[in-house]
Amino acid sequence: MHFGFSDETLVLQETARRFAQEEIAPRAAEYDQSGEFPREVIQKAWELGLSSVMIPEEYGGAELDLVNSCVVTEELAWGCSGMTTSIMCNDLGLMPIIVGGSKDQKKEWLSACAEEFRMVSFCLSEPEAGSDVAGMQLLAEKDGDSYVLNGTKCWITNGGVSDVYTVFATLDRSSRHKGICAFVMNADMPGVSVGKKEDKMGQRASDTRVIHFDNVRVPASQRLGQEGEGFKIAMKTLDTTRPSIGALAVGIARRALDESVAYAKERKAFGFPIAGFQAVQFMLADMAKDIEAARLLTLQSAWMIDQGLRASKHSSFAKCFATDTAMRVATDAVQVFGGNGYTKEYPVEKLMRDAKLMQIYEGTNQIQRLVISRELLKE
Repeated sequence: MHFGFSDETLVLQETARRFAQEEIAPRAAEYDQSGEFPREVIQKAWELGLSSVMIPEEYGGAELDLVNSCVVTEELAWGCSGMTTSIMCNDLGLMPIIVGGSKDQKKEWLSACAEEFRMVSFCLSEPEAGSDVAGMQLLAEKDGDSYVLNGTKCWITNGGVSDVYTVFATLDRSSRHKGICAFVMNADMPGVSVGKKEDKMGQRASDTRVIHFDNVRVPASQRLGQEGEGFKIAMKTLDTTRPSIGALAVGIARRALDESVAYAKERKAFGFPIAGFQAVQFMLADMAKDIEAARLLTLQSAWMIDQGLRASKHSSFAKCFATDTAMRVATDAVQVFGGNGYTKEYPVEKLMRDAKLMQIYEGTNQIQRLVISRELLKE
């Protein structure tokens, strides 16, 4: 077992860390307050090679493995998880093409996203089909050499600012997972309309939208995989990207710990820095040990996927444990700050709001526990 990073990974980590410190963190509060989309910051991340990182080299990408991708994600999330979610979304949106696309489709769509700054959204969730993906209602009706899409997607990250969508729809609602197909399309196709922007509690720098599809005609050449393979493509995509959610959560938690340690050394009570009180010391110790465990679980699951091993259970371990840890650590950080932590003058209240979403998206933590229990019982 070897727990050290290569020299290349350390350089990548330092690049992402510097970008988070210099470009993301100083503007995090500003974008959190305004809810505006930080396009300039996102584009700078792409120009530095910190976005769309998993595009294969043969199509012009960096083809980072998942361990390196998680290293980048943790560093960026330290600065702001909302901006990082928008940066990461490109790899989530492109993954269905990577895992399910033909060589011609990869050349057309992946190469374009490697050559110029383009944003991609992963369109899976629906108003009545979040955790229950097989219950999706967006209908794809075959019409000659095209499919006509009608329905609605929701909770789509970067939905209002993306250039490309990967979209999942069903040929037959009663067929559940057996009828689902995956498609790739430009976001400005006739019949596609962007709905309301969600006014979220946290991760407010990330654009989250409802997307409507009204008789959207998609050429059959833009279907990913065969008819009925969409569910498999979606699940493989989520299995692959789930460790990145763990890494994002670790970044949030690490920032909360860093802020807590610095504050505890400065804040005085009864004439002494509160860092000298055992009650505070134990909170910091619990934060640190849980962050370390979350990081190791995340990197283990990423490594397993990089090695071609089946990692559904371990990806769920990582996502569930790391995001629960982020919520707990951020909440404790507010406690360390006391009344100050409850104000927007200090960053920990934002970290607490941001952390909550981590337990919900890309499969709620209740769903992760369901996956884990099924895997255990199957064994």
